[in-house]
Amino acid sequence: MTCGNQQPPTVFAKEKMANLVTSLCCVVVAAVVVAYAQRRSQLVGRNQYEPMYTEVVLRCGSLDSNASVSWKVNGTDVRAQHRQLGPKLILTQVTLSHNGLYSCFQNPNGERRDTILLHVGIRPREPSVTCRSNTYPKGFYCSWHQLYPTYIPTSYEVDVVHNQKSLEVQKDAVHKNRCHVRFPEVFSSSPYKVNVTAINALGRASTLYSFEESNIVKPDPPERVTATPIRFNARRLEVTWQSPATWPDVDNFPLKYFLRYRPLIRDTWQHVELSDSTAHTITDAIAGKEYIIQVAAKDTEIGTWSDWSVAVHATPWIEDPSPITSTTDGDFPTVTAVIHSKTPPSGQNISASPRHETKTSPIPSSNAPQKAEPPVGRAARLLTFFSPLLLGMLLLLMW
Repeated sequence: MTCGNQQPPTVFAKEKMANLVTSLCCVVVAAVVVAYAQRRSQLVGRNQYEPMYTEVVLRCGSLDSNASVSWKVNGTDVRAQHRQLGPKLILTQVTLSHNGLYSCFQNPNGERRDTILLHVGIRPREPSVTCRSNTYPKGFYCSWHQLYPTYIPTSYEVDVVHNQKSLEVQKDAVHKNRCHVRFPEVFSSSPYKVNVTAINALGRASTLYSFEESNIVKPDPPERVTATPIRFNARRLEVTWQSPATWPDVDNFPLKYFLRYRPLIRDTWQHVELSDSTAHTITDAIAGKEYIIQVAAKDTEIGTWSDWSVAVHATPWIEDPSPITSTTDGDFPTVTAVIHSKTPPSGQNISASPRHETKTSPIPSSNAPQKAEPPVGRAARLLTFFSPLLLGMLLLLMW
């Protein structure tokens, strides 16, 4: 008797075969992945960090101590001072020139067995740490750096403590060696303690930096400094500026300013300290001389002066030269011509004064071309000159 839901034997056989094929595929894929990973590790290499000026031993994978291998660095024979001990390559007094990709090949078939990327560097020293508040009373930032390069990647850990409480540290988005901390309270006399630890593959070193709130307040320099000459005053310059945009509350935490200026022809600065004004009139400038001007800022009660602002240049007002008036064609001076009579004949009275004739004549402009007389005017003068002769000849003919 056969159950109604029993499947035929052929169906079970097909399912069993499908499961077997699937298992075999998984085994093949896993073997391919492992082989690829091994091959890639041999090509890319494993990192090995070693201190400078020491003896370094490179081991060719897990080969036996009596295995015969050959070494290459960056695809060429190893030329640096070294010795070989079985599958080991020993480098002496390594420097930065020893950095590279080292590969070992098993003899005699030359199969690559290992690849090592050697990094020669220096363990970190105590970092130099400084802290500053340019956004008082909002918060402060700390920055650090190594006095000497390590030549290998080095990271930093930062811890900030105030009143035995650990404060939140926010890393700067732009400067990798800088962090920001908010003030938990204002006008605190308790010191802040900042511990910065430098870490790399060769070691670690720490610096503990302690400070009081009032000692790290330092605004950014004033912005938009301008210097303008004052019209009709040859010894004055009007200087204006704005408080730094990073200072968050200039009304409750006002700034005072320090202005310095000098002419370019001199090296000595003149100084003026101002309370909270953002403008000043220089009244003792040297007429006609170019000046260089800068401004610094400071909290009115605590902290230190900012750096100097970007220098601006200005020259006091200079009177415009009077315009040169040119002679027009309508304005001509008068020229007087003196005409002397000829010497009188012998026997005549020579005591008579010479005859003077005054004549006004325009001086032509040197740039204006001279105009020729019209032909009608010349014909009229000729007719006037010859008319008495023509009249006399006519009367003789009539006679």
